[in-house]
Amino acid sequence: MPYRRPPAVQARLDARQELVLEAAIRLLSREGYAGCSVAAIAAEAGISGTAAQRVAAATEVVATRALHAPRRAFALLAEPADPAVDTERLVFRRAFRDVYARAIAAGVAAGELPPQSPELTAAALVGAIDEALVGPLADGDAASGGVVSALITFTLRALGGHVVADA
Repeated sequence: MPYRRPPAVQARLDARQELVLEAAIRLLSREGYAGCSVAAIAAEAGISGTAAQRVAAATEVVATRALHAPRRAFALLAEPADPAVDTERLVFRRAFRDVYARAIAAGVAAGELPPQSPELTAAALVGAIDEALVGPLADGDAASGGVVSALITFTLRALGGHVVADA
């Protein structure tokens, strides 16, 4: 079954799209086409995030999608399988590590994150996130309250960022 966005998620995305379009129009009228880069529009819309926020957002997406498809996610992460499947799992994990590492490296270079090894931090995050999801996925407890928010907090702390308490 294909992934379908929940109505609340779709409403949030629609609102963000409207915000981005309005920002692009404002920027275009002030700066012309030359001033309308993706980064400039995001900044104008107030949605450009720090490296830590981008990595935390990726963690949120991974965890949320895993918990919405627990059987598939458990098979992908931990179900006993042939060595060939384990090899493919490693390819999958390395791809996620590389995405995280690029964002972490950019954050370190921009001074948003403290000096650290992007590859090591990214690998540790991917491993910790996967391990933290295995229990709820194996138990079939997709509604594990607080798992996603706890993983976001963990991610931000692991990066050396500041955690802002939920209001």
